[in-house]
Formats: sequence, structure tokens, C-alpha cells
Amino acid sequence: MLTHLRPALVLFVLLSLITGVVYPLAITGIAQVAFSDKANGSIITDAAGQPIGSTLIGQEFAARCSDSAAAHANWFWGRPSATSPVPYTALNLEKGTGSSGSNLAPTNPALLDNIKARLAALDAADATVGIVRVAAGSASRTTDVPVDLVTTSASGLDPHISPAAAEYQVPRVAKARGLTEDAVRDLIRQHTKGRALGVLGEPVVNVLALNHALGKSSQS
Repeated sequence: MLTHLRPALVLFVLLSLITGVVYPLAITGIAQVAFSDKANGSIITDAAGQPIGSTLIGQEFAARCSDSAAAHANWFWGRPSATSPVPYTALNLEKGTGSSGSNLAPTNPALLDNIKARLAALDAADATVGIVRVAAGSASRTTDVPVDLVTTSASGLDPHISPAAAEYQVPRVAKARGLTEDAVRDLIRQHTKGRALGVLGEPVVNVLALNHALGKSSQS
């Protein structure tokens, strides 16, 4: 029995060391050297070196300042979710209570109600800087609203919006911060990621990285 038990124990210990210690350490070391930023969560830090978020996870920027429409006007908004000023599901009536999509069917009246609430919030933020996108005495809008500003992502924590959604917010953000629209558009271009391999997917703008750069630009 011992003749069979000893090699089994030796093999067990050896494989445990290789697969449980050596291999993880080797992979961790390679990741830290070759992909340090990604391996550590793609963290964004402030001027003091303190983490403020990850480029992989969206967040609501204005919450750190105030809950007023004026405070929300200063920042680019992400998709409706736990990362945005307007809640959109019965499970997310309080800001920051979680993620996930609304799972509302196109025929569900609640979906239209949520979209209307989002439009009203966007209009309220615009109004704080004197922008009016709905003609007086009419329900028609002077500017089309990109769909990703009024509909949810599957995760509810998507950090990206379309370039069109970013462009829609340029006039508001520029006025709120006293910047030129061209300066704000330049920041958008710097934080726009193109299609993978030039053909896969669509261009996207990382809202967290964009807002971080926007904050630094306004301070300079």
C-alpha cells in the first residue's frame, strides 16, 4: 500500500505547487509586466494618485458634487443605469442600488414612461444653461436624441456611449463649464475608441475617462 501511496502523494504535492503556486505566480508576473494597467482593473486615478474609478465600469460623476440639475449639467451622462441621474427599473428606484437592464418589452408602457423621464431630465439639465430643445407650444424637438441616452445597456454599468450621444451633450457641457464647443469636441475625439480591427463593432466614447479629462481641463 505504501508503495502506491507515496508516489501518489508526491505527485499530488508536486502538481499542487505547479498549478497552485508556480503557474499563478508566473501568469501574474507576466500580466504585471506586459499588461499592468489591465491586470489591475484599468483604474483611473486623480492628481493625488487616488483611484476614482475603472474605465471598465460606468459611474455617475455628478453625485460627488450635488444632486441638482445644475450639477448634472457639468458632466457627460452615461446610459440610463446605476451610473446615471435617472433610475429606470423598479429594482433601481434609488440611485446606485445596482445594475442590470430594465428587461422591458417594446410594448410595455413603462418603457415609454422611462424614456419620457430621461428626456425630461436631459431637458432640465439643458435648461440650467439656457438651452431649449423643444419648440414653444409644440411637442416636437429641435434636436434628435440618440437612443443610447434614453435606453439602457444590458449590464446597467456600461461605461461607453456613442459619439452621437456625446455630441448631443456638447452644447450643455461647454456652456456649463465656460469652454468652447470645439474644445469639448476635442476631448471627445481623444476618448473615442474606434472599431476593433477597424471593422468590428461601433466607435464608442468612454464617459468616465472623458469626464475625468473634462474635470482636469476645466481646472487648468
